[in-house]
Amino acid sequence: MSEWCVVVNPSAGKPGTVTHRVRSALDTRDVPYQLSESVSGDDVARIVTSAAQAGSSRFVSVGGDGTANAVVDALMRLEWADPPTVGILPAGSGSDFIRTFGIGRDLEKAADHLVGDQVYRTDIAHLSGPWGDRYMLNVASAGLTAETVAVAEKMPARVGSIRYSVGLWPALARFRPGQVELTVGDRGFSGRALIVVAANGQFFGGGMNVAPRASLGDGLFEVVVFSGPKRQAFTLMPRVSRGLHMNHRAVKRLAGDSFTLRTSKPWPLEIDGELIGGSPIEGRMIKGAIDFKI
Repeated sequence: MSEWCVVVNPSAGKPGTVTHRVRSALDTRDVPYQLSESVSGDDVARIVTSAAQAGSSRFVSVGGDGTANAVVDALMRLEWADPPTVGILPAGSGSDFIRTFGIGRDLEKAADHLVGDQVYRTDIAHLSGPWGDRYMLNVASAGLTAETVAVAEKMPARVGSIRYSVGLWPALARFRPGQVELTVGDRGFSGRALIVVAANGQFFGGGMNVAPRASLGDGLFEVVVFSGPKRQAFTLMPRVSRGLHMNHRAVKRLAGDSFTLRTSKPWPLEIDGELIGGSPIEGRMIKGAIDFKI
């Protein structure tokens, strides 16, 4: 079995401990690997590209969804005869992508999934706009939720994944709904909205089940529009946490392999929990782009 290229965000989790935990977990399970610590998103791209050029096709992200996104973004910019394999060991403040597979946030237990050869052929999205482009592993959102990420990023790391729930309320106070023009496949939505979510996986924001019908292998975006007034957020967001919001009158669902979003005023955009760009946004889904290790 070929070695895994393991990319560690050393600032994830409890400072100074994550690399030791990863080595211990992999050594205990006799998993072959080469480990590198990253210092930035650009450094992740350098590590991944160098390993791929040396013949690696199996990669492990150690950190949160942002680190996993950086690994996948780097992989998708390379040429592959067959889809590369990606595994995730959760160590960051948010590890929502793996929730769709029922993988918990315990790093040592997640390491069990690196043993054996079972994988799931997984879609990856490509998003672009005047700000550039980025590949998406899990979920992107524009509007209030991206504003929430901006608030959450200013909180101390010790707050953990609840920073997204905490950050929602100050973000709600300052964010203003806007007019949106949205096309998803051959369907569309036009009207005022607070949030537009384009999902590949089901969870975001520290465990909120925002797209309970999303599938990682159907080649489609699950697009969810929250169109109600701001005051409805107080009753709607608790339902989102449990995936019980889809029948709410303020929620619209569309599905398609591409989408275009334009807004009356610029909206911030977050991709896999990281603020990257803003509206207008175009997206296309790439079916079966990676093999995710399960």
